[in-house]
Amino acid sequence: MIFLALAASGCHKDAPPAAAAAGGQAMPVQTFTVALQPVAQASEYVATIKSRRSATMQPQVDGRLIAIHVHSGDHVSAGQALMNIDPLQQEATVESQRATERQKKAVYDYNTSEFARQKKLFDAGITSRDVYEQAEQAYENAKADYESAVALRKTQEAELAYYTIRAPYDGVVGDIPVHVGDYVSASTVLTTVDENKDLEAYIYVPTERATQLRQGLEVDLTDTNGKLLEKTSIDFLSPQVDSTMQGVLVKAPVHSSLEVLRNAQLVKARIVWDTKPMAVVPVLAVTRLGGQSFVYVARQQSGHYLATQIPVTLGDTVGNDYSVTDGLTPGEKVIVSSTQFLVNGMPVMPLGS
Repeated sequence: MIFLALAASGCHKDAPPAAAAAGGQAMPVQTFTVALQPVAQASEYVATIKSRRSATMQPQVDGRLIAIHVHSGDHVSAGQALMNIDPLQQEATVESQRATERQKKAVYDYNTSEFARQKKLFDAGITSRDVYEQAEQAYENAKADYESAVALRKTQEAELAYYTIRAPYDGVVGDIPVHVGDYVSASTVLTTVDENKDLEAYIYVPTERATQLRQGLEVDLTDTNGKLLEKTSIDFLSPQVDSTMQGVLVKAPVHSSLEVLRNAQLVKARIVWDTKPMAVVPVLAVTRLGGQSFVYVARQQSGHYLATQIPVTLGDTVGNDYSVTDGLTPGEKVIVSSTQFLVNGMPVMPLGS
């Protein structure tokens, strides 16, 4: 019983009855009148910033890497050369095909003129139809051979362009895991190019919150220190649950500049579900004891104000205030100064709110 009495007195800090009865000097204190304010009801998740245009650069041909023209983090323009694969073998193939094309062109030109000559002779009745038709067939064959050679040459030239890896659009170069001299193939990742505009925040929301999700919900993106980076809102809801994350994917557009947010960056995302009126108190008014939060309220008794210790349940912070979910009612005078000197039942003199 003695132990319980001591514990109760330690948690409640009642003023000595004799001191209270003596009507000692009341301590001047600043007070804050409790009022209801709209407070956001929100949940915080981790979001991944992703670009709508992010390309993984892989070669379309096999070969030895002979040049890397960029470094990780470089800003590049659309069409800018990033790397070169040794093109010597392909260049030889292109030259060989160009020679074949020239040969086919010569045969085609000869048969074109021969066909025209035989046509004139046939029209004049000098040569037979058989000779004329042979000349026509030779012309058609030569034309087909030449056109085939042209098409093959263009194909080989187009393939030659694959030996230069170019940026698909303006963007930022990512990690470059390859080195000059490496043999690369179609499965080799050379680097990435991220456009770093038209960004989106990818947020996985637990399934128990799925029924509360809707387009237009406010999303506050903050860094690890809680600094607000951007206010946005949900514009996409996945129709299914991600089996790996066991959550519903939602997306929110991001308009911050490259200096603020980058592709694949992790940030905090605070989804605001609703707002409702709640009591709020300044942070300085709250004291803690044994894991419980308290405030002192100046309550009038027999014409005098006494400091009364009230346990409260705190919600989210709102600027420099705490929202209070339980323990206070509007109109009460919460003491915001000299709280470290107060004990329960001490006479106080409220100075303002």
